[in-house]
Amino acid sequence: MSLRTPLARARGLGSAKEGVHHWWMQRLTALALVPLVLWFAASVVGLIGADHAAIVAWLQSPLAVVLLIALIVATFYHAALGMQVIYEDYVGSHGVRILIDVATKFLCFVLAVASVYSVIKLSFGG
Repeated sequence: MSLRTPLARARGLGSAKEGVHHWWMQRLTALALVPLVLWFAASVVGLIGADHAAIVAWLQSPLAVVLLIALIVATFYHAALGMQVIYEDYVGSHGVRILIDVATKFLCFVLAVASVYSVIKLSFGG
């Protein structure tokens, strides 16, 4: 039996406002992904049947490179945020939850960096 009030027991466990930033970032990345995915899909459809030179020329366009990098960054950031919510909701053990969340964020970071590097390398003709 504890003589502490419910407020005293809750202090130090995090602010109720802490999740608002996470929620907003997830919504903003989702909103950013809508036009980026539509642009990417339209671009890929437009490149159907194109030869290698046409695809390389498309990849060397500064607008295409910037939009591809924005798509990559938004996709991996949105994915990491979404997976974090899934872990918080469905993984019971706090230690395991932190471990897989850190591993997921690390994997998303590595894949995003590798993807951005590939786009930049291809845009310079590599």
